[in-house]
Amino acid sequence: MTHIEVSVQDGIALLTLNRGVTNAVNLEMALELGETLGVLKDDRQVSAIVVRSANDKFFMIGWDIPELLALSRDEFVHFYRTFCQVSVDLYTMPKPTVAAITGHATAGGCILAFCCDFRYIAEGRTLMGLNEVKLGVPLPYPADCIVRSLTSDRAAREIVEMGEFHGPEQMQRFGLVDDVVAPDEVLPRAIERAAALGAQPAQGLARIKEDRVERVIAQIDANRDEKEKSFLDCWLSDEAQARIRGAAEKF
Repeated sequence: MTHIEVSVQDGIALLTLNRGVTNAVNLEMALELGETLGVLKDDRQVSAIVVRSANDKFFMIGWDIPELLALSRDEFVHFYRTFCQVSVDLYTMPKPTVAAITGHATAGGCILAFCCDFRYIAEGRTLMGLNEVKLGVPLPYPADCIVRSLTSDRAAREIVEMGEFHGPEQMQRFGLVDDVVAPDEVLPRAIERAAALGAQPAQGLARIKEDRVERVIAQIDANRDEKEKSFLDCWLSDEAQARIRGAAEKF
């Protein structure tokens, strides 16, 4: 089943997340997203990418917790590594990427939005946040590094350590979204920014982006194995599993 839809117009690829209302990401969706990013990376007809949801309620709720609980340890490790690689692939995409956020972007959905170069969010009660700490686990390490590269240390501590969901204006104050606009203006603004960036000479823009992200990627690569073990130890702990099962019941 296809969970990712792509359409291209005037060089702008609209990558649409479409797995139910919440777009909860499971292994199948993560693999499909990774494959799609690989195709778009190599497509010379695509100059920029806009990531959006098929519905206006959720950009993405995050991981499909009930489904992940049913996985064996090895299966979960496969999912975790796939999601982390997709995050890195989106963050390092040599073409401009813009997130059009018309619905809630929480946990893993917030992470994917942060992996884009720019973020436009709908005004009103559109929430973003990283609540992993409340489940007894840290952020996946690539996501932690990316978040801390986007905002101040104080703002990063607030959003990562408190685990709350925040409205658009607060996220803009944190510097984690670029603009707050009317719901029907989110996609047009995202496309406008993508088109403007996509009109720049591709080779130069790609090298500029590579220079911007290389320090973060070097940090991720240097600590990947140790941090993966740390995450898995937390995820598989009795305390975290109890909290995760509680979250699954409310999913």
